[in-house]
Amino acid sequence: MEDGKKAGALGAGGERRRSLLKIGAAGAVGGALLHAGGAAAAEEKKPVGNYPAGVQGDSVFIGLTLDITGPYSAQGADQQKGYELAVEQINAGAEEIRKISPLTKKGVLGKTVKMAVADAETKPNTAVQAASRFIHDNKAMMISGSTSSAVAIALQKVCDRERTIYLPAISGSNETTGVDCQRYGFRLCYFAYPACKAIAPVLSKAMGKNRKAVYLVPDYTYGHTTYDSMKEFTEKEGWTTVGSQVHPLGAKDYSSFLINIANSGADTLVVIAYGADAANSIKQAKQFGLLDKMNIVVPYMSAFLEKEIGAEIMQGVYGATGFWWTLEDKYPIAKDFVAAFEKKFKAKPRDSAYIAYLQTALWADACERAGSFYPPDVVKAYEAGEVRQGPVGEVTFRAADHQGVINFPIVRGKKPSDMKNPDDYFEIVEVVDGKGALPDPGLLGCKLGAYI
Repeated sequence: MEDGKKAGALGAGGERRRSLLKIGAAGAVGGALLHAGGAAAAEEKKPVGNYPAGVQGDSVFIGLTLDITGPYSAQGADQQKGYELAVEQINAGAEEIRKISPLTKKGVLGKTVKMAVADAETKPNTAVQAASRFIHDNKAMMISGSTSSAVAIALQKVCDRERTIYLPAISGSNETTGVDCQRYGFRLCYFAYPACKAIAPVLSKAMGKNRKAVYLVPDYTYGHTTYDSMKEFTEKEGWTTVGSQVHPLGAKDYSSFLINIANSGADTLVVIAYGADAANSIKQAKQFGLLDKMNIVVPYMSAFLEKEIGAEIMQGVYGATGFWWTLEDKYPIAKDFVAAFEKKFKAKPRDSAYIAYLQTALWADACERAGSFYPPDVVKAYEAGEVRQGPVGEVTFRAADHQGVINFPIVRGKKPSDMKNPDDYFEIVEVVDGKGALPDPGLLGCKLGAYI
């Protein structure tokens, strides 16, 4: 379909052009800008970002920078499905979207949403180049997508400079809404601090307080901040940290790291590695015989890890994740989401598709509440703290740091004999109260910049 084209097909760079027309003359935009309860009239708005040029027709464009290749490609492919489902439902005015965004009718402020995908390759520079093309060439009003926090932080900075809304999909680093927070960035997903704060007491209760933990840590911002948070909260529960092994992103051979882990004296291996890195390292740990001597914990679990390493290894493993499909048994909106996703893609959604879907629905909601695509007004709509219903209960954003307040499950791998179907890998241990798990605003160093 047209809106699924790769960025490369959208044309090369090109000189950025800003409209010098008076906004009051933009008649095609006027009706949307005067949406009931919305922002001020069009003629009062000065050009900001791609406004008004990006909303002068009957459609609005969003650019998606996803990891189609690289160590996080499975998550990127799943995210693309989540975005596609959300855009399809928004444009159709589907009931499933209206339960999350009550003001949505068809499209966003009456405009059809169009999207295109670029491969970020799990590389910040590649992602920034793609986002810049979307902003300059396609007049994107929103950029979304990420799995790597290094990518998310880089995109957030460039979108803030361009005064374009940026919505990370997955970004586990504390720094994304901490020291690297930006006025135009809004992270919805849970991240290192709440994941580790929530899972540490569960592990202590289930496994005991006198554990010796060794860590496998990817060498970038997500890995380091997750290690810091996990160490902090498990040590508060009585665990001892006996060492860590830091590996490069996308490593293939973990033998040198695993030898050191085997000699560490640990009884618990905490795998902070994510995506293909997590799968490869755990498979090799099994081959080394480490899993006969150690328990595994995955405090920030990537989608599809269970499929990649299998139920035999995954049984009994504790982890935090953004979403698990059996939440449909408790939450009606989760049931709607799982059913629609399964109908369209013949598969169960994972947390990467879920967060992409929900980010898009809540962006539509913010625009509708603002009554405008005017970037500062959309930012302020997010900051208003309006509570909406999502697939895992209530969801909102904090004005102080733009962090989403969102519930998430802690899961434990099932024994293969207990699985009811091929996708029944996990039992949900508890659903974490997202608000209670977050750090106090300001604790992680967020200082937001200007609106204009």
